[in-house]
Amino acid sequence: MEFGPIWRSTLRNAFGPLLIALQIALTLAVIANAVFVIEQRLAKVNRPTGLDVDNIMTVVSRGFGDDFDIQGTVRRDLEALRAIDGVRAATFMQATPLSGSGWGTMLAASAEKDAPRVSLSQYFVDHSAVQALGLQLESGRDFTAEDVRYPQPFQPSGAYQVLLTRALLDALFPEGAGVGATVYNELGTPFYVVGVIEHMQGPWGADTSSWARGQFGHVMFRPFLLPNAETTYAVRAEPGRRDEVMAKVEETLTGSDARRVVKDLRPLAEVKAQNYATDQGMAVLLIAVAALMVAVTAVGIVGLASFNVRRRTKQIGTRRAVGARRRDIVRYFLVENWMVTSAGVVLGAALALGMNYWLATTFDLPRIGAWYVPAGMLALWLLGLLAVAGPARRAAAVSPAVATRTV
Repeated sequence: MEFGPIWRSTLRNAFGPLLIALQIALTLAVIANAVFVIEQRLAKVNRPTGLDVDNIMTVVSRGFGDDFDIQGTVRRDLEALRAIDGVRAATFMQATPLSGSGWGTMLAASAEKDAPRVSLSQYFVDHSAVQALGLQLESGRDFTAEDVRYPQPFQPSGAYQVLLTRALLDALFPEGAGVGATVYNELGTPFYVVGVIEHMQGPWGADTSSWARGQFGHVMFRPFLLPNAETTYAVRAEPGRRDEVMAKVEETLTGSDARRVVKDLRPLAEVKAQNYATDQGMAVLLIAVAALMVAVTAVGIVGLASFNVRRRTKQIGTRRAVGARRRDIVRYFLVENWMVTSAGVVLGAALALGMNYWLATTFDLPRIGAWYVPAGMLALWLLGLLAVAGPARRAAAVSPAVATRTV
């Protein structure tokens, strides 16, 4: 088939094809970047946390009064929580994991003031934290009950044993280190690594800032009860019994002490979902926008092809009368649409790369992968062929007798 005559015929009435080509270009630019962002967001939401998210719940206890017995209350609460049927382990914490809220600090591999420091999140826990959170120890040992310190209010902890995640330890000691290493806080206080946690996501996993991304898996555990009236408990239930245990946890804590309030009893899965709500919402929104643009583009292609069929009915009949076969008519419209689509996807590829460059430089996003634009081009080529197939078949059905009609 001669491509030249088809192209020249298209250019004689170029306004419609030009609009469709521009629409295809814009669709490709948006879809390629939307799919890339969707994949990035979903991958971020589904990153491994290291935690037994589905079976953990958290609850907050807040006491009142200057003479509120923090240490005694925490001890009694944990004893009661661990006695509940269906509870595997429970621990106190000063913050809820995966919540977007926590305590940040910095550590160095040396006590020197100018030593490079690594940012991290820290949790003050007891000897059941690893089991209560469903974490895995890579090496070393867990805390023992004797490691946990219960100081009086406003006294230093004196708790120097710590557990570090492997990611944090590697950031502190690029040459390699493990159990027995010593790290130092900003005051030069030494902490002795007694165990290494395989992985745990920090509280700011949903944050898109470069600082938060840099310390995603940097976590430290310290066996120390802070002298705060508000304490968070993490309770891990046996598989499949989380909801059952939650009701018992609420009943156990609310009736044990009239001088405190029990609040924010939530599954950890709900905490995580709330923290990542923005990422999930953006993914859903982009999926909807991409689907709408594809639908509008397909409708535009169908509309232009249908218009051309109606406008060229007598011409099609004439071609049929001089010997053109049905498949020749179908091929004509497919080639014509392919040319318009090709012009659109070539322009759209340039727009997609330019849009991604702007997004990457403006919002500190990664650059688009090499396959997104070619995949989008192929998808729109296929969409164009599928969209024009119906009008092309209708054109092939035109009778040769139409050529002799005067109206």
